[in-house]
Amino acid sequence: IDYKGVIHIILKAHIPKEKEGTYYTIPFDVPSGVEKITVSYDYFRKGTGIFADLKPSNTVDIGLEDEKGNFLGWSGSAHKSVSVGEYTSSPGYLCEPVNPGQWKIIVGAYHIMEDGVDVTYNIDFEFKGERLLFGDLHIHTTASDGKLSAFEIGALAKSKGLDFVALANHNNFSENLFLPHIDGLTFIPAVEWTHYKGHINLFGVANPFENSFVANTKEDMHVLLKNARSKGATVSVNHPKCRICPYLWEDENIFDMVEIWNGPMRKTNTDGIKWWTDMLCKGRKIPAVGGSDFHKPKHFARLGNHVSGVYAKSTDAEDILQSVKSGKTFVTESVKGVRLNLKYGKYSLGDTAEYSPNTPLIIESDGKALILVTDKGEKRVKLLDGKTEIKLEKVKFAYVKAVKGFGKTKRITAISNPIYFE
Repeated sequence: IDYKGVIHIILKAHIPKEKEGTYYTIPFDVPSGVEKITVSYDYFRKGTGIFADLKPSNTVDIGLEDEKGNFLGWSGSAHKSVSVGEYTSSPGYLCEPVNPGQWKIIVGAYHIMEDGVDVTYNIDFEFKGERLLFGDLHIHTTASDGKLSAFEIGALAKSKGLDFVALANHNNFSENLFLPHIDGLTFIPAVEWTHYKGHINLFGVANPFENSFVANTKEDMHVLLKNARSKGATVSVNHPKCRICPYLWEDENIFDMVEIWNGPMRKTNTDGIKWWTDMLCKGRKIPAVGGSDFHKPKHFARLGNHVSGVYAKSTDAEDILQSVKSGKTFVTESVKGVRLNLKYGKYSLGDTAEYSPNTPLIIESDGKALILVTDKGEKRVKLLDGKTEIKLEKVKFAYVKAVKGFGKTKRITAISNPIYFE
């Protein structure tokens, strides 16, 4: 069992020469609670590359069956690792719930040398349960004013270690109807409703509009957002203090979340953080999110810098978005950036806790310089071995941010959502 809660098992099989040219199966037991299975295999083979099949050598093919004997996929000998899961699977393999029982590896003994061949199968079981995922919630593609296709975005996101992305094109939902499938990466459907009075991301549905994106009055705006919510959309105001396209609707009750970090950390974002904090001080409970606003490579807004860290129960788009809109998130400079978490008794990020003077606030982080923020002000905190406990006076909320530098060079490198108190 590794630190991520993945169970590894190893199966060893010998394929004799007389099995050459046949197919058969190797059973293995799948426990309960598994979300994804990955089977990797290795064996001795002379030669590599395009001429490998022309030389006398071993060639072993692979496929999978589930516990009912249903065929799930086949990849021949083209891939040394294949995955099947409820939310993501390798190309050529079906997505389906991983039920407990006896599954089977389909073995294709294509070419086997005289002495036979020993094959090692490494099987990983990834279990359901809370895990920390990283992703970018604000990306543009060629469907609007971006320079990369959805598939190119996915490949770039995977290379940067992201687990999910939201493609939010300007007033355009067509791409959401045909999002690509990339193993290990979740696409969250989104649209950036782009209006002259502000930009708003509509998450979670392919088409959030009843008809079109046009709204010429405040009443039109309310109807548009009401219709989007009726379809299941989550409403998030983007870069509210941007100098070019700020939020101008003068209504702080129409959105469910606030994008406080857009692109590189700068005054636009610190002003947005202050605006959000002021709402928290007034008693509003509203999650904060971040997004790169990536449009093209070699631009100041870079994919994966920054990212949202999300504590989610699975890699399913709905589960990720549910955690995001519940405030189970923090924003940090990159996948390798500072990580943050808050706990208060049985409560955690985004929760509303019953205040008790005897219950400490627990801050967990690998950051060095942290600041605790409440409606009473700010306070520097020190951590020992990545953790500290703080006794709070009665406050409305508490969140934490990581900073780097001093004076005018000081910048925020990570920021969490709050725990709220009653």
